[in-house]
Amino acid sequence: MVNENEKTEINTQKITLTEEEVGRLDRQIRVWGFDAQQRMRNATILVVQLKGTATEVIKNIVLAGIGKLVIMDDGDVMEEDLGSGFFFRDEDVGKKRVDAAKDRIESLNPLVTVETIATFSGLEGSDFDATIQAVDLVCVTDWNREGLIRLNDGCRRLGKPFYAGGTYGVLGYIFCDLLKHDYVAPNDRSVPKEAQKNIKLSATYPSLSEALRHRWTALTKKQTKEVNPAVVFAILALWEYQKVHGQLPTGSTDVAELQSIANAMISAADVQKQVLETIPSELTVSLSETARSEFSPVCAIVGGMLAQDILKTLGARDPPIANFFTFDGNTGAGTVCRMSMP
Repeated sequence: MVNENEKTEINTQKITLTEEEVGRLDRQIRVWGFDAQQRMRNATILVVQLKGTATEVIKNIVLAGIGKLVIMDDGDVMEEDLGSGFFFRDEDVGKKRVDAAKDRIESLNPLVTVETIATFSGLEGSDFDATIQAVDLVCVTDWNREGLIRLNDGCRRLGKPFYAGGTYGVLGYIFCDLLKHDYVAPNDRSVPKEAQKNIKLSATYPSLSEALRHRWTALTKKQTKEVNPAVVFAILALWEYQKVHGQLPTGSTDVAELQSIANAMISAADVQKQVLETIPSELTVSLSETARSEFSPVCAIVGGMLAQDILKTLGARDPPIANFFTFDGNTGAGTVCRMSMP
């Protein structure tokens, strides 16, 4: 684990907002405050895998004025990327995703430095530490469960905040592990803004592997309903299916197996039986048939939420997600579930 002195040493060269930047970001500074904007400006963010969710994240954090963006992806632009990846054009098909997107990302905000890495080798072996130590926050999108756990554990070891997110057809999720996160927030939002006082707060986050061992026993029937567990377990079951088969479901022939996996997980986690005993069949049918697809509206919502939370974390203003967010495009609803988090 990196100690506080080492963290400080990594970020010794601070960027000061120029008069031009203050003018450009005036509206944001009024919302976040100057100090929060300054922290964003000094941040280096690594975004892994440049698909639909990531393009939304990148758009928002670049426009918000972070200091440096590192994008990592080893894939080529394919025709299916054109629907949800708005950094890509028809003529980009066959090019490396990071190369095709770089100029268009830079055009959003010329003050942000954009670096591209067209391989995932920096996340393996001896190169991992150097890759992660060079950034302030890691965001991995559209990845499998085992890979997310490994990357999250590595980020924890190096003291780096970690976000994961992605979409599966009409469903989407965000997970964050912010280690021990300090932030400020109003002491009482029920009073007029001018009467509010900011207080310092802190939250301790578990790793993804710890979060996945969450037991639902302690939740009341009402609390269980509020977090929409059907969508949570649909995504968790999808991850397990992906581990077993090495791929996402391909269609209706996978419905029964996905349903069985989800139901076994619900039982093992001690979910209130009065709330959820089995995943609704229409949800597993939808997921089996659309999990491989990216829908722009879903990517926009999940990616926008993910970007907003990253900016909250960087600015240390207001509480970030705690700690697993799911979105259901069938209903248009999003919920947050505290998984193994105090």
